[in-house]
Amino acid sequence: MEGNPSRKIIPDSDSGYLLVEAMIALAIFAIGFLAVGTMVLSTTRNNTTGNIATQATMHAIEKLEELKSRRIADMADDTDRPGLAGLFTRSWSVTDTGIGSSRLIEVTVSWNRMGQTRDVVLSTISRGNGT
Repeated sequence: MEGNPSRKIIPDSDSGYLLVEAMIALAIFAIGFLAVGTMVLSTTRNNTTGNIATQATMHAIEKLEELKSRRIADMADDTDRPGLAGLFTRSWSVTDTGIGSSRLIEVTVSWNRMGQTRDVVLSTISRGNGT
């Protein structure tokens, strides 16, 4: 039996290109999708960190204003127990500046996040009673 002489042994060179093109497109899409996913995770982590720092700053401002509104004799060092919102620990110190009846008030709000201790420290000088 003789084969058909017009029949080619090697198929057309165009066959299989669609599969290769689809695989390349899928690889490019996967790389892009991973990049976008990484960016979303990074943005979420940064937003959470900023949110926590803002809350800590607000807790420090709140205590600072409360201490400034007290009489000078009622100001004393202390720490809030248990921590604020289960995340923060707020402590403050009141020291004499040596200038009249002025006191240096320093409020520290600390928290742990991802194994690292972070803190916000605010300070002011006050004569008590809101001044």
